[in-house]
Amino acid sequence: MKQEQVDYYKDLKARLSTKMVGETLEQHCSIEFNKNRMAMFPRADFDKDNDARTGSKGDFIFRDYMDDGTEYISIMFEMKNEQDTTATKHRNEDFLKELDKDRNEKKCEYAILVSLLEKENELYNQGIVDVSYRYPKMYVVRPQFFLPIITLLSNAAKNSADYKRQLIIERNNNLDITHFEENMEEFKRAFGRNYDLASKKFAEAIDDIDKTIRDLEKTKAALLSSENNLRLANNKAQDLSIKRLTRNAPSVREKFDEIRSENGGDDGTV
Repeated sequence: MKQEQVDYYKDLKARLSTKMVGETLEQHCSIEFNKNRMAMFPRADFDKDNDARTGSKGDFIFRDYMDDGTEYISIMFEMKNEQDTTATKHRNEDFLKELDKDRNEKKCEYAILVSLLEKENELYNQGIVDVSYRYPKMYVVRPQFFLPIITLLSNAAKNSADYKRQLIIERNNNLDITHFEENMEEFKRAFGRNYDLASKKFAEAIDDIDKTIRDLEKTKAALLSSENNLRLANNKAQDLSIKRLTRNAPSVREKFDEIRSENGGDDGTV
């Protein structure tokens, strides 16, 4: 029975075209992903790359999203297989350049070649091979490591996205504090300007009041001086008599004496 199964699969592979062999690997990866989609990647997209407007396309594009809908990871996949009887054997190296081109054109962060090529190559038989020394963020994996590589990269990208989100939150908090401090400094500057203006006006008003007081003091002094002069004048007026007025005018004095004799007066006053 075992031999029958071996013979069956040998016959199946012999009858498969190259295209069918490649599609068999694509179907395997698609089925494995969809079997685990809801448990492992409930918000992810894993679709065929059907956009060949740039002249080439990959096989699948994987994109996953945070709870808020923000994309945090994207992977361009290429699947490569070939029949054992193929005369010209391909190497994984032959497809890396084109895969990198497809990744850049479709704006994916990572590129992964899922390969059954070079079956005897111990490097690739490790399961996951980092070839970023040739092309950035690129890996070659065997089919059994198809889901593990997605999980590893997704977890790392999600953690990175969480850190970035926390940094953004902290940066916004720091900006809020900075804005608060800036607003406080602006208020202090504005208050200082208003205080300086008010203080200047206040000082000017005090100077004006002092000047007015000085002017009033001068006016008061002048009035007091006038009052004193009026008092002296009044005193002099009260002391005025005919004798004083006619002291140096004998003829006038004689006239006043005549008038006083006629009136019977002799008090010597006007």
